[in-house]
Amino acid sequence: MAVVYQEKKRIFTIYTKNTTYQMKVDSYGFLLHLYYGAGVPGDMDYLLTYYDRGFSGNPHDAGGDRTYSLDVLPQEYPAMGMGDYRSSALVVRNADGSECCDLRYAGYEIRKGKYGLPGLPAVHVQKEGNTDSAETLEIILEDSVSGVQVRLLYGVLEDEDIITRSAVITNGGAVGITVEKAASACLDFISGDFDLVSFYGRHAMERNFQRTAVTHGNTVIGSRRGTSSHQYNPAVILAGKDTTEDSGSCYGMMFVYSGNFMYEAERDQFGQTRALMGLQEDLFHYPLGKGESLVVPETVLCYSKQGFADLSVKYHRCIRNHICRGAYAFRPRPVLVNSWEAAYFDFNGETIVRLAEEAAELGMDMVVMDDGWFGKRDDDNSGLGDWQVNERKLGCTLGELIQKVNRAGVEFGIWIEPEMVSVDSGLYREHPDWAIRIPGRNPVRGRNQLVLDFTRKEVRDHVFRQICGVLDQGKIAYVKWDMNRSLADIYSAESAQGKITYDYMLGVYDFLEKLTAAYPEVLIEGCSGGGGRFDAGMMYYTPQIWCSDNTDAVDRLRIQYGTSFFYPMSTVGAHVSAVPNHQTGRSTSLHTRGTVAMTGAFGYELSLGKLAAEEKEEVKEQIKQYKKYEELFRCGDYYRLSSPFTDAYAAWMFVSDCKEQALVNAVMLETHGNRPISYMKLKGLLPGGIYVEAGSGNRYSGAALMEAGIPLPVEMGEYPAYQMEFNLLSGR
Repeated sequence: MAVVYQEKKRIFTIYTKNTTYQMKVDSYGFLLHLYYGAGVPGDMDYLLTYYDRGFSGNPHDAGGDRTYSLDVLPQEYPAMGMGDYRSSALVVRNADGSECCDLRYAGYEIRKGKYGLPGLPAVHVQKEGNTDSAETLEIILEDSVSGVQVRLLYGVLEDEDIITRSAVITNGGAVGITVEKAASACLDFISGDFDLVSFYGRHAMERNFQRTAVTHGNTVIGSRRGTSSHQYNPAVILAGKDTTEDSGSCYGMMFVYSGNFMYEAERDQFGQTRALMGLQEDLFHYPLGKGESLVVPETVLCYSKQGFADLSVKYHRCIRNHICRGAYAFRPRPVLVNSWEAAYFDFNGETIVRLAEEAAELGMDMVVMDDGWFGKRDDDNSGLGDWQVNERKLGCTLGELIQKVNRAGVEFGIWIEPEMVSVDSGLYREHPDWAIRIPGRNPVRGRNQLVLDFTRKEVRDHVFRQICGVLDQGKIAYVKWDMNRSLADIYSAESAQGKITYDYMLGVYDFLEKLTAAYPEVLIEGCSGGGGRFDAGMMYYTPQIWCSDNTDAVDRLRIQYGTSFFYPMSTVGAHVSAVPNHQTGRSTSLHTRGTVAMTGAFGYELSLGKLAAEEKEEVKEQIKQYKKYEELFRCGDYYRLSSPFTDAYAAWMFVSDCKEQALVNAVMLETHGNRPISYMKLKGLLPGGIYVEAGSGNRYSGAALMEAGIPLPVEMGEYPAYQMEFNLLSGR
């Protein structure tokens, strides 16, 4: 059993393949956290210590015992107002204005299968075909005065070393309350000195690696933008000071949510550390009437004592197998060419057909018609919300265009941005109140557009009918779902104001759920100015997401490096673009651009007709190369071999599950006269295996490749790229 309850000692223990998670209901009914880390036997309550601590309050139940204080004890779900002055997982404002919630143990349930969350994405076990491969622990906490009930949910994927956490907050009292703050997971560490690994960025330069010390006080990251954001990704790692890629302890926390979030790491007065992941408390005041509930999105926990690489492999497998859904979760992805950087808004039907013909000639699978095919949309200042095909621009119906593209030998895909509306649009003129804006104030614009109020069902239904009307016009195999601004002017004509950002995301998920159900064979790729909503919540509906609007190969090395700590490369939309690059002006070879893009879901975003004959031949070979290794890219274990932030080269590799095949990729970032030789140490191989390198025929032991490494060739020029295939010859 993955979950064990000792009734006499009231200790809950969660076991995974390599970890132990333990908590205890104490004599006062408080749920205390005991341990999370490498697998250990026995009870860990001996770790709790009790001393009289100055200015740390004592619950009334403790009487004259001044050694008992929630201010210093590790807890599973600490609430505001009970003498714990550290950051709270839950803040409730009661009807009388007080902020206090006294949560005591009220019961539990252990059941087979992984819990689901109504209206929210969450880890699932669909691949196995039954729910017996997972277990759920539910612990009920209650405040006897207010009637507030919290159901703590723990999902256990034992073989994957994955524990998920969520909380359902219910108002069981007779009067209304307001939830001011809600986390899904809290981890309390009674000792340890940690670094926080987080991933910051900006539009066109997302998920930069950052490692900082957790010092006394609070370190807070998050988003108030209505999306998980380009600026901070909702996934972080707490790591020991000595933790590296290959050794040391590290704790991952990944939020399965695409809206506003907040992560806190607090080192307290006694050197203890508290980590919280949950909903952003700014712009959040969620009212709950009698009997109403708030479901907090899920946090996925994972621990490794073997460093970042092992942690990443576990998260990659979890996302591939237990978050991504639908027909393309385990299916090869099409090699596509997108019209955006090839033509931007300047295209017609003939442009798309010509692009399709050129794509077919080069061995591509699909052409995607990006922004500009609908309404009055020849630039980004108008047309959003009017999802009617501009047949005058295309020179034919959409159905006719799709047929022409299909006859050329490739599939057809299309771009949409359903959450947005332009002021210059028929939809806005007819329904200005459908946009999110504050009455009496001029709205904040982003990209000259506003956001539709997806908290309202009538708005979602209207847009859904329009989108279905488009998708029903022909055989559309792919949809690129974009979202090109942040939320501001947070107000809804029909919702309580403090719940809008949360309910908005539920509206987006509802739309996506209906869309994927209506078109189960359509591959939906997420996008939000590239990587502004690159998170596990969107991956539940869109198994790949456009990683960044930045298509520059050198910048992509950093972006994809940071992305890889949590997200598998199968989810990373990556394209070869033209040079000089449209974002940076930098020129890199077609070979280098292909090597970098081949790391993810592969495609092109350039004018194929402008390629020289020799470049077209190289593109053909790139596509053959990608398809040769497609299963390895999609299903293999991914390892970082260097850091593009600090090293002279960027290198990474894929290893098949059986460790019989590996593909090593590298790009030189620095070129100097008479430069030193760079040696790549490989990972994930069988130490006792003998591997043959396909290009040279040379044989190496797995141990030698991993311990001593292999030299990179010395090659002149800027940013040369290398690929090396290794196959297991013996030693299985």
